[in-house]
Amino acid sequence: MSADSEFLLIGALARQANTTKDTVRHYDQLGLLKSRKRQAGSRLYTEFHPECIERIELIKSAQAIGFTLIELKDSLNDYYDGQLDIDEQLVITKQKLEQLKKQQANISRMIELLSERIEVLNHMKTDSSYQVSAADCKKPLT
Repeated sequence: MSADSEFLLIGALARQANTTKDTVRHYDQLGLLKSRKRQAGSRLYTEFHPECIERIELIKSAQAIGFTLIELKDSLNDYYDGQLDIDEQLVITKQKLEQLKKQQANISRMIELLSERIEVLNHMKTDSSYQVSAADCKKPLT
């Protein structure tokens, strides 16, 4: 098998990685995938290294735990180049954890406020004379 036949066209990569061509194009534009251009007659094709299947799986896993594609770019390339700085990754991962904990606290507060609103609305529905106080409307969001 020649080295050229080992590279994948976008459709084959998308199928094998269980994703879409648009996702592959987007990841490629961001520099998350290893690709090369090949001229075939009047057409220019983008071919992808077979390692991209694993890269796409890693990208999707990292996104599932809250990392953005931009945050992943340097780390992913460093990982595959064998230059991953563990200490730097620990700092980045701890920062992401703190960010997610803050988001979780904000979501918990929003759930609490929405639950209170549902209680008030249900009370208003059953008791037409019920009035919401100004103090209830001015509760702090934090």
